[in-house]
Amino acid sequence: MESVFEIVAEPNRRAILSLLAGSQQSVGELERQLGMTQPTVSKHLRVLREGGFVESTVDAQRRLYRLKPASLQELDEWLAPFRRFWSVHMDALERHLDRMHPSTPTKGKPQRRKRRGPNRERDKGETK
Repeated sequence: MESVFEIVAEPNRRAILSLLAGSQQSVGELERQLGMTQPTVSKHLRVLREGGFVESTVDAQRRLYRLKPASLQELDEWLAPFRRFWSVHMDALERHLDRMHPSTPTKGKPQRRKRRGPNRERDKGETK
């Protein structure tokens, strides 16, 4: 049995997981969106199903696959320290940008920029 990391290391499997994160899909739908053959999609789905990442249900004559988010828990736990690392750096960047532009409006109606160039007359209500 492959590890969680070996399973998601394969780019086609990650693409399938990304599509299934949006909605459940049939093999044919995945095939069309990914430009892969049916046997290739089925092979990757089998690995994902055996790894606990996806499950399937039967709908008339098609099998629909959907993501099992609980299976991503091990990845989430592994990524946690890295997420904290980036959080600290992103917070520092945000503070730095705030110091650079302290007058940036954060509430209320967004300010409209004046147009420059040949189309500025249209801003005054004139048509071209």
